[in-house]
Amino acid sequence: MDPLSGELVAARLGAITARIESAGGDPEVVRVLAVTKGFGPEAVEAAVAAGLGEVGENYAQELTAKREALGAVAGLRWHFLGALQTNKIGGLAPLVDCWQSVSRPVEGERIARARPGVEVLVQVAFSGDAGRPGCEPAAVPALVGTLGGLGLAVRGLMVVAPRGEAEARAAFRLVRRLADDLGLPIRSMGMTEDLELAVAEGSTMVRIGRALFGDRPSG
Repeated sequence: MDPLSGELVAARLGAITARIESAGGDPEVVRVLAVTKGFGPEAVEAAVAAGLGEVGENYAQELTAKREALGAVAGLRWHFLGALQTNKIGGLAPLVDCWQSVSRPVEGERIARARPGVEVLVQVAFSGDAGRPGCEPAAVPALVGTLGGLGLAVRGLMVVAPRGEAEARAAFRLVRRLADDLGLPIRSMGMTEDLELAVAEGSTMVRIGRALFGDRPSG
């Protein structure tokens, strides 16, 4: 694997921007979230050097370790993407600027208690996507209302699309419609593999790991 550097990540970011444009998206509107899961602090440093101001982590231990290694990085916002364990929310709360995977009221209650007013997204689940956390589409409006009532800044919806173009397109369209109906500006949809499809269906944030950093180190 090539050593990660700001120059390398910047070049890959240019290719991602071209993909966004080719799918009909505006790079000024579609934000790129750098997902550093599985990489060390050097991936975060390379992302920042390439001009990216937001990074996402899936695991509490990794996020905590990287924050400890790097200290405070001016202007950098940290997103938590993984399944939420309520007993770990309190320890993570001072470190997380946006929680992207809220799917239950109890999670919102813990987040609001630990860090009032922080930004959250609701993760939407779909039938047939067994084992993946998320809120069923029909329950999303009620959860958004509950989270807002707790004083959290509910800014949008997030989805991990099911496999298959038709299934993914349907998921993206539903999330866009839900977000529009609820007046939520952020639609966190799409990763390296389905970036173009997500952008074409209205994503405003794509979560990119491999296309920025290459394959994750084994072991």
